[in-house]
Amino acid sequence: MLDIAFSDASLPTSGTIAILAAPGAPAGAFAALDAAVGGALTRAAKAAKFGFDAAKTCVVLAPGAGYDRVVLVGLGKVDALDATVAEQAGVAAARGLSDAGTAGVVVADTVAPDLAAHVALGVVLGSYRFDSYRTQPRKGDAGPLTDVSVACADPAHARTAWQPLSAVARGVCLCRDLVSEPANMLRPPEFEQRILALRDLGVEVEVLDRDAMHKLGFGALLGVAQGSDAPPRTVIMRWNGGAQGDAPVAFVGKGVTFDSGGISIKPAAGMDEMKTDMAGAAAVVGTMAALAGRKAKVNAVGVVGLVENMLSGNAQRPGDVVRTAAGQTVEVLNTDAEGRLVLADVLWYTQDRFRPRFMVNLATLTGAIVVSLGIERAGLFSNNDALAGHLSATGEQTGEKLWRMPMDAAYLELLRSDIADLKNIGGRPGGSITAAKFLECFVNDVPWAHLDIAGTAFTSKPTSHAPRGATGFGVRLLDRMVGMYYEG
Repeated sequence: MLDIAFSDASLPTSGTIAILAAPGAPAGAFAALDAAVGGALTRAAKAAKFGFDAAKTCVVLAPGAGYDRVVLVGLGKVDALDATVAEQAGVAAARGLSDAGTAGVVVADTVAPDLAAHVALGVVLGSYRFDSYRTQPRKGDAGPLTDVSVACADPAHARTAWQPLSAVARGVCLCRDLVSEPANMLRPPEFEQRILALRDLGVEVEVLDRDAMHKLGFGALLGVAQGSDAPPRTVIMRWNGGAQGDAPVAFVGKGVTFDSGGISIKPAAGMDEMKTDMAGAAAVVGTMAALAGRKAKVNAVGVVGLVENMLSGNAQRPGDVVRTAAGQTVEVLNTDAEGRLVLADVLWYTQDRFRPRFMVNLATLTGAIVVSLGIERAGLFSNNDALAGHLSATGEQTGEKLWRMPMDAAYLELLRSDIADLKNIGGRPGGSITAAKFLECFVNDVPWAHLDIAGTAFTSKPTSHAPRGATGFGVRLLDRMVGMYYEG
């Protein structure tokens, strides 16, 4: 992850800089530099019809006075400037700087110190790259940003505000790294090893192997895993930052490290992206890293079920019946509806063992949610209005937006099996809803929310907070929600 420095608001005398400014008659660093280069910045902005709208940029090349490039970044209306706008401005600044080289200064002299820390968060998120398997840079690639300073009026204050945000940034980057990894490099045992590294942050980590899960009756999860030669894992993470004896908050993630669809095999086109079918688990790991990294005053549990869904002579067949940890039986009519089987056992185990204040599970669960909501929002399903409200409000604040979907009891009737308690699919109509209703059967009476992040975890185009590829969706959302409603 990019290391951020903070400095006072004095302008560098040369090089590449990004200046954050609001519409109107920009003051501070913009006015000073504009005067130094004979009004070149004002002329460039006017020629480009650049109005300093939030997160918009205007690049001025070689304006004079020894500067190679000045990236003008809009802050939008002053009365609308908040943490999200500051982060988006930081993302825009990072993108503008990265086109020029590996170093630069982001001047945020007109931004309050607390918001300057959020600018730094945006710079880190906007500069993220996954280059682990490149042996040579792309032609014309200036390389990753390695040296960025955020200049502001009170760098000491901003540095203090940055400390917890840096932990969140590391959690997001960890999540993105995990989702970006090729499936041959991140099978369940390797994923386990990545999670064990959280012990360095004070997180307690416990691993359930196949034998342990068999004793616990994880028939649904093990049924998915039986077609792969990679052994499955359930990994439990515990952060004990609250009072002893306080019930924890709980996060549960689907961790299908590759989803071929099993016997109900997926089409070849786009199957490579099924390495991202563990994005829910990655978000849980990133959230636990963020909470531990900033020493959150809360007890938190993260539980992830890690499997591969593969074809073999031992693979689960359509029509098989499995028994879940809850004791309910499930007729598996489609082996590509495997994520709900993994989560069924893990959700039941989490509520039964930890009795949490709430459970939120994250999963790239259905293509149907992408049809419904596209890539702008994740689907939110919940049995609890208060929890759903907290998630929705926090999503609006962080830009990781959600849309609450219905959970009418009638949808459960579509999951009734002729030979077992449930079947794992309910047909095409309302596919994301019937998947959520299936999960609800395994949460007991715990306040619970299911986030279907199939459309938001991985993107083919840059977003306001993420580059193309893995977004890290869910980490900032859950960390902020805990801090606002459940911490201390």
